[in-house]
Amino acid sequence: MRIGIAKEVAAYETRVAATPETVKKLVSGGHSVVVQSDAGRLSAIPDQHYIDAGATVVATAAEAFDADIVLKVRAPEAVEIPQIKSGALVLGLFHIYTNTLLPELAAHQLSCFAMELTPRTTRAQSMDVLSSQANIGGYKAVLLASQYYPRFFPMLMTAAGTVKPARVLIMGAGVAGLQAIATAKRLGAVVEAFDVRPVAKEQVESLGAKFVEVPLTDEEKKSAETAGGYAREMSEDYKRRQAELVDKHARNADIIITTALIPGRPAPVLIQSETVGKMKAGSVIIDMAVEQGGNCPLSRLNEVYTTDNGVTLVGIANLPGLVAADASALYARNLLTFLGLLLDKEGKIVLNREDDIIAATLVTHGGEVLFKRPN
Repeated sequence: MRIGIAKEVAAYETRVAATPETVKKLVSGGHSVVVQSDAGRLSAIPDQHYIDAGATVVATAAEAFDADIVLKVRAPEAVEIPQIKSGALVLGLFHIYTNTLLPELAAHQLSCFAMELTPRTTRAQSMDVLSSQANIGGYKAVLLASQYYPRFFPMLMTAAGTVKPARVLIMGAGVAGLQAIATAKRLGAVVEAFDVRPVAKEQVESLGAKFVEVPLTDEEKKSAETAGGYAREMSEDYKRRQAELVDKHARNADIIITTALIPGRPAPVLIQSETVGKMKAGSVIIDMAVEQGGNCPLSRLNEVYTTDNGVTLVGIANLPGLVAADASALYARNLLTFLGLLLDKEGKIVLNREDDIIAATLVTHGGEVLFKRPN
């Protein structure tokens, strides 16, 4: 089977969908792998490393796209679709709820797999690209905060006096939030974390952080989490109580990292503009949900700026891309594992649509758009 990897063309994208490690395993499995020149440059992978792993390095994207299976980080853009071999399988992150090119992809007879739709089951854990990348994003968010925060993270006792530790508030205790908690604690900060899901409390406290929670009614406890383990959008009354609690804790925080996302919907607003206006000068907000509209309405996509009252808002969207080498390594392993579902022992494509993972991720096939957006 011929497998192609082209250089990513999306703005700010530094990752690559295959590494020498995964290429070597694909080649040893009897597949031929073609990689566009410089595809891995921003992930610290020279072309020679791909060649040493058994890949063929080609000059153009069209040559890489002339493959039975195409591995990508971002979904194909409009200019890329005609270059991809008709009938090919395409694996990548499709930003499925806002992607407007699904009809074009289907018309080109491409079978596209949106890796972000991988179900959160034990069997699919090693293919869960959202978790692998969110883990990196949570880590990098704290390091970015330390870059823009004009003080130390840990408490320091010196001859010149004692420096108080930074107070960090993490909004959302999913994969990214939990990694942010762990990283901030390692740097010596005092950490609080908020999540609408009561089940997150034990995880937060096990990392040494204080859990901040809005008291829930019995009905709200039942509806706070989706079957897939994600936070669910809550009622207007809950949002009001949440805003009051967040406002109180945000005013005392030096750093806020927001990670809350709801699949298929704009990111929920957690930090109101009025709350930002009450925060201390020198405070920092890292909005990890900025690409989906942001958890703070003042966040600006891929911009860093400081408000009139001295709060720095960081709206960098692709945080995993700032740790491109490791982000690519984990992402490539996710795709390699997923390919095990699509290829039989002889290396031929077997598309078993009865498989729950394949059924969940296959969004175009046979000229049709299979993905149905929720109402």
